[in-house]
Amino acid sequence: MTAMQPHELVELALGLSRADGCVVIADEESTANLRWAGNALTTNGVTRGRSLTVIATVAGAEGTASGVVSREAVAPEEVEGLVRAAEEAARAAGPAEDAQPLPTGQPSSPHFTEPPRETSIEVFDAFGPALGEAFARAAAQGELLYGFARHEIVTSYLGTSTGLRLRHDQPTGMVEINAKTADLSGSAWAGAATRDFTDVDVATLHTELTKRLGWGARRVDLPAGRYETLLPPSAVADLMIYMHWSSGGRDAHEGRTVFSRPGGGTRIGDKLAALPLTLRSDPAEPGLETAPFVLTHSTGGDSSVFDNGLPITATEWIREGALADLVTSRHSASLSGLPLRPAGDNLVLEAADQDAAPTLDEMIARTRRGLLLTCLWYIREVDPATLLLTGLTRDGVYLVEDGEVVGAVNNFRFNESPVDLLGRITEAGRTERCLPREWNDYFTRTAMPPVRVADFNMSSVSQAS
Repeated sequence: MTAMQPHELVELALGLSRADGCVVIADEESTANLRWAGNALTTNGVTRGRSLTVIATVAGAEGTASGVVSREAVAPEEVEGLVRAAEEAARAAGPAEDAQPLPTGQPSSPHFTEPPRETSIEVFDAFGPALGEAFARAAAQGELLYGFARHEIVTSYLGTSTGLRLRHDQPTGMVEINAKTADLSGSAWAGAATRDFTDVDVATLHTELTKRLGWGARRVDLPAGRYETLLPPSAVADLMIYMHWSSGGRDAHEGRTVFSRPGGGTRIGDKLAALPLTLRSDPAEPGLETAPFVLTHSTGGDSSVFDNGLPITATEWIREGALADLVTSRHSASLSGLPLRPAGDNLVLEAADQDAAPTLDEMIARTRRGLLLTCLWYIREVDPATLLLTGLTRDGVYLVEDGEVVGAVNNFRFNESPVDLLGRITEAGRTERCLPREWNDYFTRTAMPPVRVADFNMSSVSQAS
């Protein structure tokens, strides 16, 4: 058989289905990447990939069961085997707790039958020369630049036995740059998220890195303790992402999370933030666009394969400081009594008056004494009941005195709950698109402000560099 377009594989699989219901997702992935070390490119390349996921549903006397099978690089002659494997998995499984009727009634995507979008090394046509100029500047200044850039486009085709034919093209781009002193004793990090690399300013990123290496020329040792701390957008993003991942409505309703109300129910309506901050997701957010419908390959706590194709709309998770919504599938919404709220694939945190919000430099200038972080990493959960997290600082912690950065201090291990931290934010700056450091393999579409936190808990000194 000849090669097929992804939408044709979807139709082939649906046509071969003998189950009571069927959902098919074809994902076409195209990536391009650059890597560099010591002020020189080391590798570059492009890759292509295809996967096909078949979700079969089988009705029985005790309920509906589901079976999910995914395979990479499926040829047309292999599709029937994949469909049968999903049907066998469904018949072997017990009734699915999250079973729901497959969605209907969504208008088909206008470009469903068109070929997938692709990226190529040409996406770096402007970025590459700018990076070369940064290499030259770094060499002249006695710096070494390391890092990588990656661009990916995933085109997903979703078809169901109930007639849905939906498509989404998701571009994702990111760049991370580490600058080091010639003797490798000092290190600074900067990153950016992008959809197409036309908005990545390499010179600005390098200027910031040079400034931070300069701050590190003076070293100051500080003990563990609680410090007024300025967190840049990247660090805020990592904390808010983990909080969003932990905001399942069912677990909160059943008393297992920080969003559970003592005595029963959830904390929706409770004031969490000291300032009128709003945390929201919106699939149409400019520059952070995501799929406007549920697209999931497996069932989790508050996600369900039965919900594939349901529309996703803008949601405020925290509204002017108060908890407004929690993540639910149709099943978990029915158990908890909460409205249906699929998880967001982007996050925006902002204060109401963005025009009056300060920049990070302005926040530094009005700091009497405190710490300025670069980023967080190796974040792990300690206690789900309070959402206490632990992790490390990395690539630059700086001491600020009387409005100026006066030197670099040692790294720390921190212990903080992002929910508790919201209540101790005393100032929030201007929201900007940013790249999370810890979670950028999984979640890149964020816009966050820098924030000032009272008494950030640096629980111990770390030897990490």
